[in-house]
Amino acid sequence: MENKKKKSIGALLLGKWDTKTIVGIAIGAALFGVLMDFGGIKVTTNTSLTSAYVVLPIVGALFGPLPAALTGLIGNTIADLIGGWGLWFDWSFGNAVAGFFIGLLPLYGAKIDDGVFGVKHAIIYAIVTIVGVAIGFGLVTPVLTVLFYSSELTVTWIQAWAAVISDASVAIVVGVPVLFALAKRNARKTGLSKED
Repeated sequence: MENKKKKSIGALLLGKWDTKTIVGIAIGAALFGVLMDFGGIKVTTNTSLTSAYVVLPIVGALFGPLPAALTGLIGNTIADLIGGWGLWFDWSFGNAVAGFFIGLLPLYGAKIDDGVFGVKHAIIYAIVTIVGVAIGFGLVTPVLTVLFYSSELTVTWIQAWAAVISDASVAIVVGVPVLFALAKRNARKTGLSKED
């Protein structure tokens, strides 16, 4: 029995907005920022294999793509401030784009709130995450680096592709089990069976 209204694509992209969403973005961004600075292993100069990329799938699953994007944008800004590096908006926007793609879960039928996240959703999530992180850091960040900072593009490309590999890896290898666990917990709360 379907008692929930089908949401438009625009509504799915905007995500769910209420007080919990604002608090979720704030907590997610703070956690993302702290983990960017203190929860990683250096891969290249200024690029780490960071546990921060576990935050974006959780925020995306709970609130949607736009809240996940804002979490990445604000979280990277917080990381820049905590690290004392100054503001690097090229990387902040790269994280926003990556967060938006990671948060697209409801668009392909993954409804974590309702306990729906199966193998099909995990595969789509992995592909969308790789594409989103690649666009965020492989395209958006280098373009904005040139526009905002006129920086050396070769160094940015090396850092950007190291970030694509490391961040996508964490978002998939750790994110998928977290999404399965969240869906399973919510399925028990709602009393639903695992049904795609």
